Amino acid sequence: MTTRYRHSLPGSEFAYFDAREAVEAITPGAYKKLPYTSRILAEQLVRRCAPEALTDSLIQLIERRSDLDFPWYPARVVCHDILGQTALVDLAGLRDTIAEQGGDPASVNPVVPTQLIVDHSLAVEHAGDEKDAFAKNRAVEDRRNDDRFHFIDWTKVAFENVDVIPPGNGIMHQINLEKMSPVVQQQHGVVFPDTCVGTDSHTPMVDALGVISVGVGGLEAESVMLGRPSMMRLPDIVGVKLSGKLMPGITSTDMVLAITEFLRGAKVVGAYLEFFGEGADSLTVGDRATISNMTPEYGATAAMFFIDEQTIDYLTLTGRDDDQVALVERYAKHAGLWASDLATAEYERVLEFDLSSVSRTLAGPSKPHAQLPTAELAQRGIAVGLEQAREEEKAGKMPDGAVIIAAITSCTNTSNPRNMVAAGLIARNANRLGLTRKPWVKSSLAPGSKTVKMYLQDAGLMDELEDLGFGVVGYACTTCNGMSGALDPQIEQEIIDRDLYSTAVLSGNRNFDGRIHPHAKQAFLASPPLVVAYAIAGTIRFDIEKDALGMDADGTPVTLKDIWPDDAEIDALVKTSVKPEQFRATYIPMFNVDKGARAQVSPLYDWRENSTYIRRPPYWEGKMSAVRELKNMRPLALLPDNITTDHLSPSNAILLDSAAGEYLDKMGLPEADFNSYATHRGDHLTAQRATLANPKLFNEMVRDDAGEVRQGSLARLEPEGKVTRMWEAIETYMARKQPLIIIAGADYGQGSSRDWAAKGVALAGVETIVAEGFERIHRTNLIGMGVMPLQFEVGTTRHTLQLDGTEVFDVEGTPEAGGALTLVIHRANSNAEEKAERVPVICRLDTADELTTYTAGGVLQRFAQDFMAETVGRQGAQAL
Repeated sequence: MTTRYRHSLPGSEFAYFDAREAVEAITPGAYKKLPYTSRILAEQLVRRCAPEALTDSLIQLIERRSDLDFPWYPARVVCHDILGQTALVDLAGLRDTIAEQGGDPASVNPVVPTQLIVDHSLAVEHAGDEKDAFAKNRAVEDRRNDDRFHFIDWTKVAFENVDVIPPGNGIMHQINLEKMSPVVQQQHGVVFPDTCVGTDSHTPMVDALGVISVGVGGLEAESVMLGRPSMMRLPDIVGVKLSGKLMPGITSTDMVLAITEFLRGAKVVGAYLEFFGEGADSLTVGDRATISNMTPEYGATAAMFFIDEQTIDYLTLTGRDDDQVALVERYAKHAGLWASDLATAEYERVLEFDLSSVSRTLAGPSKPHAQLPTAELAQRGIAVGLEQAREEEKAGKMPDGAVIIAAITSCTNTSNPRNMVAAGLIARNANRLGLTRKPWVKSSLAPGSKTVKMYLQDAGLMDELEDLGFGVVGYACTTCNGMSGALDPQIEQEIIDRDLYSTAVLSGNRNFDGRIHPHAKQAFLASPPLVVAYAIAGTIRFDIEKDALGMDADGTPVTLKDIWPDDAEIDALVKTSVKPEQFRATYIPMFNVDKGARAQVSPLYDWRENSTYIRRPPYWEGKMSAVRELKNMRPLALLPDNITTDHLSPSNAILLDSAAGEYLDKMGLPEADFNSYATHRGDHLTAQRATLANPKLFNEMVRDDAGEVRQGSLARLEPEGKVTRMWEAIETYMARKQPLIIIAGADYGQGSSRDWAAKGVALAGVETIVAEGFERIHRTNLIGMGVMPLQFEVGTTRHTLQLDGTEVFDVEGTPEAGGALTLVIHRANSNAEEKAERVPVICRLDTADELTTYTAGGVLQRFAQDFMAETVGRQGAQAL
């Protein structure tokens, strides 16, 4: 700790570390030019960095150098139950390994405070039009997840420094925003900026509070949990100047969908964004959080807003302690982190976006950054055939384009009271005119916080939503995460029999192909009030700006403008209905845990032999502990651009005819309780059967007689040339101990930050992935599993190399951070060395720390090696 820069914070009992003084001592006048992100990073270096390394690390920030590593020490780790549970399963397995090697398993604990929120397990089996849907869904959740929850309950008492928020309380990101982040931390008499990493790509939602909060893979989170710094290089820091104000009738959802498309086009992949300007000043934290939540959809790493009066108002509104709110303001103003202190910040580039240009919009049909303005529905070919749809409806049939799921869901939108009040008002207005939801629409309301129902009740709008079928089905991440539950069997059969183009409309942040429901051909993102409107319309083949939603009691056509609420009414209800006491009533009991009452349990988990949810992981044994030779590798798949983690390891419901479904059936699990792929990720035998199991996958090794790529979870077994289901090919290669390679296009691994997208291919025997580009989190996850990421040089692709999957590959050279290696291609029937083709590739081990992790075989193997080395060292010192 660099005590030289430790001082007392004026007007308080706390000390702080003065990053401004440290920076100015190196380069006078430099601090005022630093962006907000650099100021936060400078503070944590001054507070945590070794004195001998501090100057060099600060120079990196001042000079904007991105060629060297420096340590980042996040203050917290936040996890949802899927990746959080998986991380703790890994730590439980690590304890077993340490015990077998003679170490003390009880000493393996998270070093950094870790918060696990059980929010990804609930499926909407009972829709919002059912009485007591929430209680019914919770009962199903408990039954299906007994093994998982048994393990999670054990972690509460077995691990130190872990807090668990049980199921039924809300979504990780919304709870983080409304309660868990203090904005300014207090530890051991020192105050400093709150920072965190989270096991979900939407963790940056809390950036809206001025908190550097980024999504990482489960494996990187485990490394941070265990006390290692997250080694990083200074990212591109891009300023985004927001001007103007939203026009009347435009929601924050419309705003973020427009901004997402704009930023995708501006190519901000991997960057830290800092929003400023008069437009940013006018946005509430609820509006800001909507923008920050969608960070992964526009490809950035973080989306920062500055601490200002809006921040203070939000902390007060959400029931934070008065002294803490005062401390945030005092510290931010003193440390140069208040918004007005950032007027002199300088950026590599500045983008400008005019909020007044935003119109009412959707996103879709399969990408969250594909903006679809509602005024363009007809010309885009979406709003067609409404008359035919109405004729089909009269005949008692679902129409083409039927909306089978309408879900107000996800933290993206339910964290913003204006959105939720607007949805309630449009429901009230529709009810008054006699409009109803179409009978084939499965509707639901799944808020990210219990406070939402409280203020909707206070506003008199909860009953209105319930009357239209939008009763509360859970406080969890549901439809947005593919947990939309089963459809009515008759509706499902009609979709199948008529091969209907059926759709989903949801207020979420993800709509990738196959994610929302197996029978929803496509999905559209929309604001909560638009979700209600589409439930009434019942079809996406509907020009929502012009066509009639239905008829009132007098037979008069009712359009969207007739029921759309006035902004002034929305604002008035938000002001009178959203209260600090609602947040206190929700969160004080939730976090009032008596840690002193924790029982003493065995530090080793008693694994349940037949569990399909929790199983001792295999990462320290067999092939997973062997050195990757990168020789004689056969392709498992040739993949196109934009492969997401949903393609690599889907999270949706498991079907009986899938590899995982067949396995669960063999294990005696009833089909009704198969649950989702996501919930089984603590059992590698189930989870690895999800590898490349997305039915929307296109493996270019598998083609029909006309040469077109076939869609599905398919592979071509080599050298036989036999087409099989992907899992059968993986099983065969595993039995042969055949090393594998995957060749892919651009933007490989975008989407949710699920570690099983890396674990699955690693267990299959994939030793390297060669792509035109990688998503940041997935690349680090691959390294964490000992899989080498290699990148083609610009201009080289699988197409220019004319690869067809019959080849065998080697990699030559010694891996170095960012160095060059050689991909050796042995064509079929041309195995002589002189005929091998050599292609230069970039080693995407970007830092020295990543190289060390890869060389050790992965994050977990590295920790076990280091832990035992330290144990032996301590024992030797004691003997002396």
